[in-house]
Amino acid sequence: MQMQNRLYSIILLFFIFFSTQAQLRLGSDAIKLDRTIRLINDLYVDDVNTEELTETAIRSMLKELDPHSSYLNKEEVKEMNEPLQGNFDGIGISFNMLTDTVYVMEVISGGPSQKVGIMPGDKFIYVNDTLIAGQKMTNRDIISRLRGEKGTTAFVKVLRKGVEGLTEYRIVRDKIPITSIDASYMVNKNTGYIRLSRFGISSLKEFHKSMSDLKSEGMQNLIVDLTGNGGGILSTSTDITDEFLGKDKLIVYTEGKNQPRMTLNSTSKGLFHTGKLVVLVNEGSASASEILSGAIQDWDRGVVVGRRTFGKGLVQRQLPLTDGTMIRLTVARYYTPTGRGIQKPYNGGDPDEYNLDFVNRFNHGELLNADSIQFPDSLKYETLINKRTVYGGGGIMPDVFVPIDTTVVSLLHRQLIAKGVLNRITIQEVDNNRKKLKQSFPTIKAFKKDYDITPALIQKIKDSAKSEDIKWDDEDFDKSKEIIFTQLKALIARDLYDSSAFYRIINDIDDIFSKGLEVISNDELYNKILNGNS
Repeated sequence: MQMQNRLYSIILLFFIFFSTQAQLRLGSDAIKLDRTIRLINDLYVDDVNTEELTETAIRSMLKELDPHSSYLNKEEVKEMNEPLQGNFDGIGISFNMLTDTVYVMEVISGGPSQKVGIMPGDKFIYVNDTLIAGQKMTNRDIISRLRGEKGTTAFVKVLRKGVEGLTEYRIVRDKIPITSIDASYMVNKNTGYIRLSRFGISSLKEFHKSMSDLKSEGMQNLIVDLTGNGGGILSTSTDITDEFLGKDKLIVYTEGKNQPRMTLNSTSKGLFHTGKLVVLVNEGSASASEILSGAIQDWDRGVVVGRRTFGKGLVQRQLPLTDGTMIRLTVARYYTPTGRGIQKPYNGGDPDEYNLDFVNRFNHGELLNADSIQFPDSLKYETLINKRTVYGGGGIMPDVFVPIDTTVVSLLHRQLIAKGVLNRITIQEVDNNRKKLKQSFPTIKAFKKDYDITPALIQKIKDSAKSEDIKWDDEDFDKSKEIIFTQLKALIARDLYDSSAFYRIINDIDDIFSKGLEVISNDELYNKILNGNS
């Protein structure tokens, strides 16, 4: 009976979207589906789980539509909402796994763990009398033990360097904020940098604070980094885009067969209507990131730098079912102000073929050379102010293309990353020398200027590589030395200071960032690109 009720609720949901004639067809199809499940339940040779059968049927139906229509069970609904809601209930730490032990990387300011004295570098051995160290638990296993409802208690036993034995802490869980800004700092005396990792509920507030702080430090120009930003909430994207555009400018519109055109326009409330603007994107920038970069490009408000974005321009509506599960159904498409469709082509809902797009781009040479990207004349559009040529057909093609640099990548470097050697060496280095490092380098500026990778640390990398059966190759090491050293230094900085410190260092070897900084620092080049003379 429970299965039947679920099935009927699904059928009623779909009735909303179809005409009377379609409803009659759907009714016939629904009866067929219902009868099939009844026959299986009544006559099949073994016991069956009708709930799982129903979920399988729903997933299969949605898979035939497009790559973004999907069914989510209760746990998947929770996981989907958390990063966008801006908070969760927990103890307020970020951690890494070091030899099957929870190693505290960061303690969230004002959170439950900081209030009781948990410190970066602490190792969690027990949680609620359950041994978690050395148990080969996954990150999800650990998170499930540390998170819980606000007001509940987690008892942890901690091993701290220099303190004999285990120390027990009683941590009362509370609301923990999820931040969207990975980094915010002044690159030089007049250029600010903000890296946005997602578009969540709290993102606009965070963005406002970052811009205000940077303005107080003398910011006149701004680099917004959306590389790897997979999107988020539509309204957050348009609100942040509104920071850069004047009043009554179209930001994005949506339209679908059963969804009338909906337009979203800018207001006069933005904090950065003037000043040079560069937006950084790559193949991991999707959805809300493409709305922002597309609007900036279409209105000639700033320069987009990087590689063609992902191409996710389908609008999903979240449709809850009666048992706490959910359908995310594609109901419309996104279009930029010039009318460009953002969605890249897809063949039904086949996720395998769809997700191979990155590989196909690489194989076709697109990630290495802009000339390998061929757009037909039918996909040509003109920007709204300077009448520059831009292209539709999937994703946002940047104004300035930056190829992937394959010359610094070596097999040795890939193996050191894949087997966690660099991360492990970083944790050990800070764990053993945290106090000394903080005394020697009290600020990130001092650390970036004066800290060097020592021969002793290089030897530790070699020893760790040997323990992981990684063949050491001096030629490979020389090829990738700069990127290895910079990654190590950036990881150490993140552990000592914060995530913003990581990007202050790693951006020095980021080609997209370097090109963006070059463009924004050169008035003649910046204006030349915006006038269509690049």
